[in-house]
Amino acid sequence: MEPIFTPEQLAEIEAYYLPLYIRSAVSPLVYLGVLALILGVLVRPFYRWSESGAAWLSQRLAFLRTAPVFRVVIQALDRLWGEPGWGAALLFAMLVELFIELVYVPANIYFGYVLEHRYGMSAYTPLRFLVDELKGIALECVAVSALALGMYGLARRMKRWWLVLGIPTALLMLGASALDPYRSQVFFEQKPLEQGPLRERITALMTQADVPFQDVRVEKTSVASKRLQAYFAGQGPTRTIVLNDVMLRELQPEEVLAAVAHEAGHVHEPKWPGRIAASVALVALLYVIDRMLRHAAARGWFGATRFADIRTFPLLWLLSFFVFFLSTPISSAFSREREREADRYALQLTQDPAAFRRMLVKAARVNKMNPDPPRWVVLKGHSHPPISERLAAIPPAPEKRAPAGEPLTEPTH
Repeated sequence: MEPIFTPEQLAEIEAYYLPLYIRSAVSPLVYLGVLALILGVLVRPFYRWSESGAAWLSQRLAFLRTAPVFRVVIQALDRLWGEPGWGAALLFAMLVELFIELVYVPANIYFGYVLEHRYGMSAYTPLRFLVDELKGIALECVAVSALALGMYGLARRMKRWWLVLGIPTALLMLGASALDPYRSQVFFEQKPLEQGPLRERITALMTQADVPFQDVRVEKTSVASKRLQAYFAGQGPTRTIVLNDVMLRELQPEEVLAAVAHEAGHVHEPKWPGRIAASVALVALLYVIDRMLRHAAARGWFGATRFADIRTFPLLWLLSFFVFFLSTPISSAFSREREREADRYALQLTQDPAAFRRMLVKAARVNKMNPDPPRWVVLKGHSHPPISERLAAIPPAPEKRAPAGEPLTEPTH
């Protein structure tokens, strides 16, 4: 097999990944430092500012309590919270979230824009980068607001709130992936793959794989990134095959089919055990949060005067950090094994190891994948095996036998 990269390309890839590896090593310490600053210094001033801001807004926006639509929303929040103060709680949660986002602005600009442009991986304009960053922050703020008001409001009103919230949320998680086809459209335009030979071949391949789907769509990610990508979104009646426009430009039809076949392998994975385990883990996590909030209230941490005091909100960030930091290496190990199984499935489905190999090599070159990343980086959280490992696992293409008297041509790799 020919080398994936020339020595010059490999040197460039190593230079590209060095800052990323440094960030991976130091980011847990930086995040813990930010949380320590919030918990140790900023909780009390943030809460004072939130109370003052909520009082000011309550006076200026008092008319909303009688407005037709806002009145219903405000009354629902009053009932959920059970007492005055949900405005201050909302502002406090937003202050914590926006402070964390503000701290990470320089890193986000460097790693998301400067570094990507320096090595030719980004097509972002400054304006589009800013717009997408603001979209992401807006979605984060909506989620944080729902968490602060919903979870804390329910906890203040019900003794076993963690069951009342956990069980319905767990059930929703089981079917939440049905919404996946619509999430990425917040950031990128999609359109159906045009009728033609490629669409027909994908349809035939999925019929052979017994994978029903709703549509094949092309996602225009080239406005932001030069990486190629394919994925399946949704499940059941919403399952959609998504190919980005970079993939269609860089790969031949047989190579696109190899990528789709790999993604089809994930469809046949036994998903219910993992989903059930995640649902049980969510309920258990909410119970741990309940114990933590009660402990904080009993000891008056951060000035807390009662159970589910919003001043304990940053503790959720600290707890989630440890949960994800400890669980990510385990979940990533399972993910890498699923990727190996999906590779084997694709090879069996297409019976075209040469096309599968070419697809991986082109993906590695276009996406500037490090063929042999440091082992600690892989163990810390790589969702895919290194590309060199995946290529080594592909069986050699069968030799072509030429008719008598004709030379045997080498198979293409």
